[in-house]
Amino acid sequence: MPTTLKINITHRVGLVWMTRPEVRNAFNETTIAELTDAFRTLGADPGVRAIVLAAEGPAFCAGADLEWMRRMSQYSHDENLADAVKLATMLRTIYECPKPVIARVHGAAFAGGVGLVAACDIAIASLTAEFCLTETKLGLIPATIAPYVIRAMGHGNARRYFLTAEKFDASEAFRIGLVQDIAAPEELDGTINELLGTLMLTSAEAVTEAKRLVRDLAFRPIDDALVADTAQRIAAIRQSADGREGITAFLEKRKARWVAEYEAMEAGEDDEEM
Repeated sequence: MPTTLKINITHRVGLVWMTRPEVRNAFNETTIAELTDAFRTLGADPGVRAIVLAAEGPAFCAGADLEWMRRMSQYSHDENLADAVKLATMLRTIYECPKPVIARVHGAAFAGGVGLVAACDIAIASLTAEFCLTETKLGLIPATIAPYVIRAMGHGNARRYFLTAEKFDASEAFRIGLVQDIAAPEELDGTINELLGTLMLTSAEAVTEAKRLVRDLAFRPIDDALVADTAQRIAAIRQSADGREGITAFLEKRKARWVAEYEAMEAGEDDEEM
């Protein structure tokens, strides 16, 4: 059982709560291992359609735990490298998870916390959230989180905030693309639930392939190889079970199988609650 996370599944959504509010959900080697395992497990669960990464207490994630950093300062190069690989693997596991991942961001998201936000597909932030890439203040660089942060906010914005270690607010995070939406604190969960409802009306198979499409094509040049790749992808998805069902349902002016299944599940749960 996880000791730094609380995980449950409800309405086909995997909820992953970081539960170390006393250290502002700063992560250590245990949290890293548990997040890696959680996203691998939920990503492989056919009953899970989406995952929300959230945090208890006043902050989303303050980055690295101070006690963990103190221990790392005494590590050898090889020990530091092994530790960094585990952190990098965790971020990649979240980024490559086959299910859509939403970050529920409130309070502070600093250093590695920004990396967690950037590794998710969609980030929804409270208007009171704060962000900071603090590494250069500590004589460090945001190396393992950099691939995800640069993709999220772009090279120019990353250069500024990597170098200056300035704090910035939710509005700025939205402007530069680190988060995709912002909401008043009391509306944060409602905004996320509305987004989850929209995701439930999509094909799980198509969502997985759409995630892979963005990831694979983001920085590739538009050349003959890319054109051939995209043609192969659309041909394959058209012939898939979900592709055939979606097109047939559209032509027959009926709900696709996954929509009908979701609505039936929701109706059944409503009946149980009554």
